[in-house]
Amino acid sequence: MAMGLLIVPLICAAIVALVPSNRLRPWLLPFGSGAHLLLTIQALNIPSIRALDDWIVLDDLGKLFLGVISVMHFLCMCYAPGYLRLRPERSNRVLCACLLMSLSAMTLVVLSHHLGLMWVAVEATTLISAPSIYFNHNPRSIEATWKYLLICSVGIAIALLGSFFLAYSAGRESTLQFETLVLEAPQLSKEWLHAAFVLLLVGYGTKMGLAPMHTWKPDAYGEAPGLVGALLAGGVTNVAFFAILRFYHIMYAAGDAAYARQLLLFLGLLSMATAAVFMIRQRDFKRLLAYSSVEHMGILVFGIGIGGPVAIFGSLLHMVNNAMTKGVLFLSAGNIHRAFKSKSTAEVHGAMASLPLSSSLLVAGFLAGCGSPPFGPFVSEFTIVTEAFANHHYVLATVFLAMLMIIFVGMGSTVLSIVLGKPSKPEVPFPDGLLTGAPVIVFMAIVTLLGVYLPEWLRGLLNDAVTFLQSVREVGASQ
Repeated sequence: MAMGLLIVPLICAAIVALVPSNRLRPWLLPFGSGAHLLLTIQALNIPSIRALDDWIVLDDLGKLFLGVISVMHFLCMCYAPGYLRLRPERSNRVLCACLLMSLSAMTLVVLSHHLGLMWVAVEATTLISAPSIYFNHNPRSIEATWKYLLICSVGIAIALLGSFFLAYSAGRESTLQFETLVLEAPQLSKEWLHAAFVLLLVGYGTKMGLAPMHTWKPDAYGEAPGLVGALLAGGVTNVAFFAILRFYHIMYAAGDAAYARQLLLFLGLLSMATAAVFMIRQRDFKRLLAYSSVEHMGILVFGIGIGGPVAIFGSLLHMVNNAMTKGVLFLSAGNIHRAFKSKSTAEVHGAMASLPLSSSLLVAGFLAGCGSPPFGPFVSEFTIVTEAFANHHYVLATVFLAMLMIIFVGMGSTVLSIVLGKPSKPEVPFPDGLLTGAPVIVFMAIVTLLGVYLPEWLRGLLNDAVTFLQSVREVGASQ
């Protein structure tokens, strides 16, 4: 099963790359991603999946992330044929192959229970995503691609150094397997463990896009197709968050969770503050979404930093909500960008008249992304901030709410200036269509559903993941 989750997307990527027709190739993407989704559903019902001498393990934390990544990737692949049908002038061979290969790489991150293997998988997501950012083949996209590669590669190099520190902290009995590290966590050298966590947080935090290591995001998200931006914001950054949770897990087992939480709280609020500053009067609406991603990555680590089962539950639920909301925002913004041939608020006005469906979804996505009821992010953000007050973090919770308010105003002014007013283009070359609208509607329906009802099976996955992270002390003590 585990190998099937990894190999099926790669086989589909090879098939896609061999198909000569530029028009037929995108239609194979939903089938490849759909096969992965079916395997994922089957895997979620199996208590434990192990392979390769326990280097590959699907545990309770991995099940939650695997499910989110697979669902999100499938909906994005359903959007791809409609988008690429409007881009016949450009070969989509590399893009289509990379989209499926990235699914395999993200899956490998989630399944990896070996420090070195996970590092390789995270680096693979960087290398595979780069050609997708360069899809438009213009000077700005190549600059964004190089910036993405350079900054993320520096981050991943720092993470490698942190991995060495973590292995060294075990002394002569050093190991790279997570389960062993968790079991032996109380015996790890505190000094080396603290140094390792700082390096790993900076390294994988760069990939996640936490401030101040976020500088690749505005360019990459701004120049990549909306489809790729959605996968970066809701998939690739989520697996980087997953990697950080692995090391938080070890810190918790070592009895040093308080040290880790201080760093996570600081980076969480710093990311939200950075996003707030750059979202005010932002004139490029795709860069606006990049800063929105920085904000939400900050919320994720802030929730973990608050600590306790309720806040961690809220953070993991926010990971789910954020992935689905980013699907709405990036795909609807991509539709508007393509129709108006601009992403500047100076040139895009009155989109509601020209693209009523995409504009309505963009406004709904904006409200959801800013934590407005009745959407899913409202529930997860409310859970986190309520727990912050309950744990007497009054100042931090107040700053958290203040940042949300500033971001709401900044993002709202940009989004409303795009959709309202006199249309800058009464007739656009690419109006709303079924293929580019239906997947966004499904994303929006999920975001809305999660705001009013949390399915029992999803609640079960979330509770299992929280229990997994909270039971490590007992696991460590049992050794």
